[in-house]
Amino acid sequence: MLEDYLHILIFIVIALLIGLVPRVLGALLGPRRPYREKDSPYECGFEAFESARMKFDVRYYLVAILFIIFDLEIAFLFPWAIVLEDLGVAGFIAMAVFLGILVVGFLYEWRKGALEWE
Repeated sequence: MLEDYLHILIFIVIALLIGLVPRVLGALLGPRRPYREKDSPYECGFEAFESARMKFDVRYYLVAILFIIFDLEIAFLFPWAIVLEDLGVAGFIAMAVFLGILVVGFLYEWRKGALEWE
């Protein structure tokens, strides 16, 4: 039973080594020459005019979520397009329904003004 999961354990160990070994080596062997300008936060070439902890408008998050939703849906189109001939008419109709639902959702968000940025 446990031997079935050995390859997963090996994968996790290798992933941890790939992630941790360079970090530890960099911390141990890397140069440490801190100075004020290097440690200061980068703020596009000018002094910060507000706190970095200021609240964002909720519309920023709404637009970000909408982008992720509609962007990820494109990922479903590539595998579908590759096997379209094998799927036949049923696969085409299923994707047409899927895209129709997406278009209705997109039009709804557009009409509600979720994509407007003031």
